Amino acid sequence: MSADGQFLVVTGLHPPQVKVYDLSQLSMKFERHLDAEVVDFAILGEDYSKLAFLCADRSINFHAKFGKYYSTRTPRQGRDMAYARHTGDLVVVGGAHEMYRLNLERGRFLTPMEARSGSLNVIGSCPTTGLLAVGSEDGTVECFDPRTRAAIGELNVTRANGGVTAVRFDPNGMSVAAGDGEGLIRVYDLRSSRPVLTKDHYNGFPIKDLKYHTGVDEKRRVISADTRVVKIWDPSADGKPFAAIEPGSEINDVCVWDRTGLMITALEHKTLGCYFTPALGPAPPWCSFLENLTEEMEEERTTSTFDDYRFCTREELARLGLDALVGTKMLRAYMHGFFVDNRLYGKAKAIAEPFDYEQYKRDKVEEKLAAERAGRITTKKRAPKVNAALAARLETGGDASEKRKGRGRRRDDPMDSDDDDVPGGGLLEDDRFAAMFKDARFEVDEQSEAYKTLHPNAPKLSKSERRELLEEHFDLDEDEDEDVDDDERQNAADASARAAAAEVSSEEDEEEE
Repeated sequence: MSADGQFLVVTGLHPPQVKVYDLSQLSMKFERHLDAEVVDFAILGEDYSKLAFLCADRSINFHAKFGKYYSTRTPRQGRDMAYARHTGDLVVVGGAHEMYRLNLERGRFLTPMEARSGSLNVIGSCPTTGLLAVGSEDGTVECFDPRTRAAIGELNVTRANGGVTAVRFDPNGMSVAAGDGEGLIRVYDLRSSRPVLTKDHYNGFPIKDLKYHTGVDEKRRVISADTRVVKIWDPSADGKPFAAIEPGSEINDVCVWDRTGLMITALEHKTLGCYFTPALGPAPPWCSFLENLTEEMEEERTTSTFDDYRFCTREELARLGLDALVGTKMLRAYMHGFFVDNRLYGKAKAIAEPFDYEQYKRDKVEEKLAAERAGRITTKKRAPKVNAALAARLETGGDASEKRKGRGRRRDDPMDSDDDDVPGGGLLEDDRFAAMFKDARFEVDEQSEAYKTLHPNAPKLSKSERRELLEEHFDLDEDEDEDVDDDERQNAADASARAAAAEVSSEEDEEEE
């Protein structure tokens, strides 16, 4: 983004080209084709009128408003480039220990600065103090003062493969953040050689870009991006996560607007990824319509949960032997851990912990509590005249709830009280539902088509099963026993009548033949 915030410059491949967008008009201003792939570029002025492109053929191309202005070559292939505004130097680093300086005021190369490391990956410039910081393949960060051409300090950041892959100064000039090839970001105070904070992306991919962002609340946060995810976190609160974005394509670069919630990512795709986070700040003036869109989305807000996944920390994964799956589709990085499929977690736990003594002890305690409850003296109530089977099922649900409430507690635990109200049992004593078990108008006909339609999975109990259910929870009177026996006798009579009718129909068929 240009310094005045009005233009967006994007480079791409196939073929190598650059496109400049006029944000106030929401349109592309122009596009130009280049001779080689763009490795990095810098905006030298307040707008798009002065651009410098570091290309893959060891050339630096300068463009003006009208087009290409000048081209020069560096002694070695460059990997990164930074513009030091305090001195007017364009500094290029690459696979050597030299830092090539092209002074734009004199129009010639100056004596290169030399680093201790043999190969340099990235370079960053501090907008406040003018210091230069270079990250090397050896895992070190060296700071240079352009006025002395000598290194004024060195930080041993990492031993990861690839070394330091991203460097960014805090705008206040007192701290610097460095990302390595294993997804770790370390924040340093320039007055100390020890990191004040270490942030892990938990996926093992190299850090592509680092940005400091100042929100509308004047709070400064760090935006770090690897090839898969962009994370926003607070460096002053032990790296507390604020938000995360997964574009779905490989990430190459990130562009942010201070005091706004807009973010644009350059992806391995023909389109850019545009994301708006209202919690960071309002939308820029040239796209204020995003405010209305987010308000409409808030009205239709839905929550999603990982019902079939279990959250595990990195330590738990190592204990289960699943740490080798970090970075694969089997694990989903989230906050300070990962989401693991329940089936995979169960199999891994069965292998890592074939006999869990703690779970065995809990099961034994529960069995003893259940045996004690079974030996207690219980009083049975009289069965209601209406909906007796429904009342028995409610009592069954209350007993199960009571067992769940008492699970894992001592017998003398005051929380394990038989006087607690449980679902189901409370309905029989509630005066509001008394008519449901006394008035025949409220009787539930379980044989009706309406009941079967509303309850397709309802259990179908035989007369004997129904009688056992009632005897388990209620004290049946002789009249109720006779009613149950009458029902059984009626069912037997109906069955014999159907058999006799079948015999008569078979005899009539034989006579007709």
